[in-house]
Amino acid sequence: MDSGSQIFKGDTLERYAAKGRGVITSMAAGNEVIVLGTSKGWIIRHDYMVGDSSEIDLSAGRPGEQAIHRVSVDPGGCHCIATVVGGGSSDTFYTHAKWNKPRILSKLRGLVVNSVAWNKQLITEASTKEVILGTDNGQLYEIAVDEKDKKEKYIKFLFELTELPEAFMGLQMETAIVENGTRYYVMAVTPTRLYSFTGIGSLETVFTNYLERAVHFMELPGDIPNSELHFFIKQRRAVHFAWLSGAGIYHGGLNFGAQRSSPNGDENFVENKALLDYSKLSDGADVIKPTSMAVSEFHFLLLIGNKVKVVNRISEQIIEELQFDQTSDSIGRGIIGLCSDAFAGYIYAYDQNTIFQVSVQEEGRDMWRVYLNMKDYAAALENCRDPFQRDQVHLAQAEAAFFSKEFDRAAFFYAKINYVLSFEEITLKFISINEQDALRTFLLQKIDNIAKDDKCQITMISTWATELYLDKINRLLLEDDTTTKDGDSEYQSVIRDFRAFLSDWKAVLDEATTMKLLESYGRVEELVYFAILKEQYEIVVHHYIQQGEAKKALEVLQKPSVSIELQYKFAPDLIMLDAYETVESWMTTKNLNPRKLIPAMMRYSNEPHAKNETHEVIKYLEFCVQHLHNEDSGVHNLLLSLYAKQEDDSSLLRFLQCKFGKGRVNGPEFFYDPKYALRLCLKEKRMRACVHIYSMMSMHEEAVALALQVDTELAKAEADKVEDDEDLRKKLWLMIAKHVVEHEKGTKRENIRKAIAFLKETDGLLKIEDILPFFPDFALIDDFKEAICSSLEDYNKQIEQLKEEMNDATHGADNIRNDISALAQRYAVVDRDEECGVCRRKILNIGDYRTRGYMSVGQMAPFYVFPCGHSFHAQCLIAHVTRCTTHAQAEHILDLQKQLTLMGDDTRLLSNGSTEEDTVTSLSSVDKIRSELDDAIASECPFCGDLMIREISLPFIEASEDQQATSWEINHQSISHRSFSLAI
Repeated sequence: MDSGSQIFKGDTLERYAAKGRGVITSMAAGNEVIVLGTSKGWIIRHDYMVGDSSEIDLSAGRPGEQAIHRVSVDPGGCHCIATVVGGGSSDTFYTHAKWNKPRILSKLRGLVVNSVAWNKQLITEASTKEVILGTDNGQLYEIAVDEKDKKEKYIKFLFELTELPEAFMGLQMETAIVENGTRYYVMAVTPTRLYSFTGIGSLETVFTNYLERAVHFMELPGDIPNSELHFFIKQRRAVHFAWLSGAGIYHGGLNFGAQRSSPNGDENFVENKALLDYSKLSDGADVIKPTSMAVSEFHFLLLIGNKVKVVNRISEQIIEELQFDQTSDSIGRGIIGLCSDAFAGYIYAYDQNTIFQVSVQEEGRDMWRVYLNMKDYAAALENCRDPFQRDQVHLAQAEAAFFSKEFDRAAFFYAKINYVLSFEEITLKFISINEQDALRTFLLQKIDNIAKDDKCQITMISTWATELYLDKINRLLLEDDTTTKDGDSEYQSVIRDFRAFLSDWKAVLDEATTMKLLESYGRVEELVYFAILKEQYEIVVHHYIQQGEAKKALEVLQKPSVSIELQYKFAPDLIMLDAYETVESWMTTKNLNPRKLIPAMMRYSNEPHAKNETHEVIKYLEFCVQHLHNEDSGVHNLLLSLYAKQEDDSSLLRFLQCKFGKGRVNGPEFFYDPKYALRLCLKEKRMRACVHIYSMMSMHEEAVALALQVDTELAKAEADKVEDDEDLRKKLWLMIAKHVVEHEKGTKRENIRKAIAFLKETDGLLKIEDILPFFPDFALIDDFKEAICSSLEDYNKQIEQLKEEMNDATHGADNIRNDISALAQRYAVVDRDEECGVCRRKILNIGDYRTRGYMSVGQMAPFYVFPCGHSFHAQCLIAHVTRCTTHAQAEHILDLQKQLTLMGDDTRLLSNGSTEEDTVTSLSSVDKIRSELDDAIASECPFCGDLMIREISLPFIEASEDQQATSWEINHQSISHRSFSLAI
């Protein structure tokens, strides 16, 4: 036991508690209320919660000396049942805490009630609900009382012992709500038997069922001064019981759910039963039996003589003895009995005058050691109160397992120890006996028990565990080489455990140290596994490449968490290992830059390949160009170079003819380097491709010259591509003609015929005289007779056609002269009421209309008349056109008007003091400017021409009028709404 103060201590609660009403004969307690029965028939109620007491005389009106035989109070301290015995008769009374007078239970007259069972779950302050009374003649009754009725609701007979009629000395009852009603659990004791009753329904129904079946009981014969039955209540539910019997203390746990599966619903709620023999309570040969008892959570308090011995319920050892400070007049009779307040958790003792209280302090403080001594480790741990106590329990478990050579189990418990044994001491235990497996188990368990913030220690222990795992794996390999083939072998099991360990502790294992360990032990697969866990994908991919497993390496590289740079790094090795899988992987990988893969693709392309083998690099480059629309020149150049090396140049020609940037704004038509392409095609002797490149580079002469070496028709096609430069096109065709004349095989006459036929293909671009110089000097003219005649006829037709065009031009010139003469005589009739289209004033009004740059005819203002009929004053037309036209045009008009004004003043000066020649020159300049001004303002009618059409798209309110338009807006807040009443 741990040293310290006593757990149980007895103190005097109240002296002379009977208040002169006789001596105490019986006592009961509940909810800090103590009810005493005295030898003179009085009930004295002490309420320590409110500090009050009351007295009720139950002997009033009864002859002779009356004494309280037994008093009982409910756990709440409100309801009380007491039996008065005297004068050869007995009566049972009920009283309530609020009553001043008792109520006699007349139906129980003549019966001595020894015990009462209260319905602790359902009882209330106002009603007792169901109460069971046990009498000294072996009968059970049910009673219920409501405080407001001032009398019992009913009294029912329930059961009677017939086989062995004995007095019921103790009763206890528990209830539980189940699906089909209320289940009752009733336990009753006589001096020699313990009876159990259970059932669903009402109490009457439960006990009626026992008329047809046997009552379950436990018999313990023997003499006992007073048989008692006690339930220990915890959280308003009975947990265990104790029966003070003649043979010993019969006790056990209560499980009020176990009997649900019982076929008969009979007593099955008692478990872990045990009997405490009285011989354990005395040192000598004489066995002294207790006269009373009380039950706490872990102990029995037994009244033996004037002492209370505290016995541990689990160890059955006496731990303490209590003595009470009795008065001199009470010592002779001693302590009468013990009682418990289940609701408040107090225990009381009493003699004939005094009430003693037994206080409890830390009752369970030593229970962990009690259970530990009994090797009930689970219960010991449950009762531990601090880590040091738990360490003691774990140490005992570990030492027991270690002693029995259960080293793995011992390691499990050693790992739970934190204080009483050091880490080094425990590890040395296993190292000294060479138990590597148990040491590994200890380390693994220790990691789980270490605080997560102690990362340094966790890392060290996990690294040690890693080495022990590797050592175990190697030892299993040395023992049996076939273990690797058996999936259920110990070797495979350890491998699985080791991988699980690596996965669980990857965050704390030092990466470099762990990888060195794995490498030093030759565990390549585990090294790869750990590298995957630590996301060291470079090591993983390198391993798979060395093993020739390109597909696995590519699967790793395709993970989203893997850096794209590893794709470029391992591309050369992967494409050489498995070109098909590599290219397929590239095609499915997003954000891959083909330019960075060019070294790998060139390495693959330099290797020899079978004739019919699919070129994987070409396939990938075509995918980039056609599907990904790649614009990188390096990619296009590489694809072009691979096409150029193929025997069939059809793919190369298709590639060159495809316009990859077609449709893009200001984009190129191709992305490869044409100079590089030309050099490459010349090197590989791909002449058709060279012709196409020359043509694309606008080097048409070189294209035709090279095409003539390949195919004359190709040269003709190239010559026809030049459309905008007639001289160049003719030059190209002459090159072709010269080649046809000089290099065609056949007789001279045949070559001449071919040359003549060639002229027809040029569609008149070449004549016979153009190709004659290409023929030898000794060629006969007769061979060209037909072609020359045809050419002369063409020239004759051209001359005739030219004559006709000249005649048509002469007639056209004559018509223009006539139109000009007629135009000089054209006039318009202006009505005298005709108005200006701008100012709406009459055109022909006489007044001062002198305007700048214009001289009035008579005294009328100058004006314009258009063929459509609209008329305008010159000044009004200028102002209207200037306002409606563009800013630049308006500036030009104003500038011309200003020049006319200035020149008009100069003309007047010249006419006064200059020669006639100077005046004529000045007037001609004025006419020229006036003509320009007329063209600017009067080229078309402003109401019928383009000027009016453009005004349709202009806004109604100009920018300069925004301020005026803003002033037109209506301010709703300034409008006051007024209502007017109309008189009817």
